[in-house]
Amino acid sequence: MRLLITGLLAAAVTASVLGQQAAAAEPTLITPEVLIADPGAKPEQVQAQTLAARRYATFWSSGDPALARQALAPDFMDRALPPGRAQGIAGPLAASTAFHAAVPDLNCEVRQMIVSGDRVVSFLRFTGHFTGTFNGVKGQGQAVNFIATDIYRIADGRIAENWHLEDNLTFLQQIGVIAP
Repeated sequence: MRLLITGLLAAAVTASVLGQQAAAAEPTLITPEVLIADPGAKPEQVQAQTLAARRYATFWSSGDPALARQALAPDFMDRALPPGRAQGIAGPLAASTAFHAAVPDLNCEVRQMIVSGDRVVSFLRFTGHFTGTFNGVKGQGQAVNFIATDIYRIADGRIAENWHLEDNLTFLQQIGVIAP
């Protein structure tokens, strides 16, 4: 089964899905630069899947906990839980607070989003400036620019599980915690 919707069909599905989401009384959500959907997926399914993922990406960019609560299922499970992070919704909320304290102008872009079945894969780019504090290190305005990939399982329109990988080495080198 091919995952890629091509040409005009992709543009039509993307415009339809994202346009319908914008019409619903939502804050301005991050829009993926590229959306790839299973050609057999119904537009309503793609809309529900991408809505949860876009809310979550916008949460990381804005730090707005209401968006995390809208995006994540009440029994959300982080399947790549870093040491010391709480399981469930509390984990991303605490991580976002700490990250925004280090990089107050944090911006998250969704470079690519792939939707198939109950899964959404998001390829993300984070940018900003390290002007706050991270693990006791005070920023000097260093530019931050690193990537992450998330795999979400969506259930009932919310992210029920997340497998993620961030380029933490690049981030730590950019802020001067680890030598390049």
